[in-house]
Amino acid sequence: MNGKRLSIGMVQARFNESITNTLAEACKAELMELGVAEKNIDLVQVPGALEVPVALMAMADKLKYDALVALGCIIRGETYHFELVANESGAGVSRVALDYQLPIANAILTTENLEQAIARQVEKGRDAARVAVEMANLMEAI
Repeated sequence: MNGKRLSIGMVQARFNESITNTLAEACKAELMELGVAEKNIDLVQVPGALEVPVALMAMADKLKYDALVALGCIIRGETYHFELVANESGAGVSRVALDYQLPIANAILTTENLEQAIARQVEKGRDAARVAVEMANLMEAI
């Protein structure tokens, strides 16, 4: 879990911004705790979870990141839109990771309500940082 030599890109969806800001802050703090230099952490923001994969792909194209992190929050509403956004954003994140053979920690929360999102925002941000560092190191070792 040594991030000293790593460069990490983060994509944050602004929708449900109070949650995603906390996710991003927790992720960045944990990355730095794991040794990633602040100057080697790039954060871009997009409107919502559906736009996250496009920004991840643009970052992957730069060939400068050892891992990427997807940050977002999708809260169930009264319509089918929740399933659409959750499924499509998740599939897009996975596709970018597989197409580029680049680890992407997916911390796009999918919750039933705001209370569940609040309960998960800090720990899932930290988890994403740990996944990114572990997988970046694993890919280098392979």
